[in-house]
Amino acid sequence: MVNGKLYNSITERIIWCAIEVHKELGPGLMESVYEVCLKRILEKEGLSVKSQVSVPVCFQGEILDKEFIIDILVEDLIVLELKSVEVILPVHEAQLVTYLKLSGKKLGLLINFNVALLKDGIRRRINGKLNSA
Repeated sequence: MVNGKLYNSITERIIWCAIEVHKELGPGLMESVYEVCLKRILEKEGLSVKSQVSVPVCFQGEILDKEFIIDILVEDLIVLELKSVEVILPVHEAQLVTYLKLSGKKLGLLINFNVALLKDGIRRRINGKLNSA
């Protein structure tokens, strides 16, 4: 069982890494650029990172020939959905929540790099309770 303290600790490290990327690159680049840079710095920080993770779509108990793609999965626990948009819209947050539900993960971060201060571009979403298996 993973507890909330572990999630919080990893989340802090992820946000620190994202801030480092944003400090160096600033806003205005393509999402894919932020993704490869964030992946690299997360790995340098010793975190287990997978990018472009496929999540199958299940409908009425059947796996369909369609999949969603998680931008980055950290420590096989935290889903990162990256954006480089003018404004985070409700559909972006819904996308993250959908990825959490379909993957069975408990915590996700939506990170929009197209902002002056990165802290203004981060949204945290929880699927269920963090202290449960």
